[in-house]
Amino acid sequence: MFGGRLGVVELILILVVALVIFGPAKLPEIGKALGKSLKEFKKETSNLMGDGEVSESKKSKDQKEEETQETKTDGIKNEDTEED
Repeated sequence: MFGGRLGVVELILILVVALVIFGPAKLPEIGKALGKSLKEFKKETSNLMGDGEVSESKKSKDQKEEETQETKTDGIKNEDTEED
């Protein structure tokens, strides 16, 4: 039907349907979860393909970055709830 490729019109249609179903408040959370899932999937598949294992320093660096991002997100959420 799409020939294996999604065009601009199809992507816009998918975004509109997602916006209607989930609402504007949930879309950033869904995007963040999807991004983390893709990142983890990419990391694991590269390990399986024999590109080499991720070093411990790289793992700890990634974990620190994720914690920093979560802390920033939590701070923003707390500010939003305090204003309400």
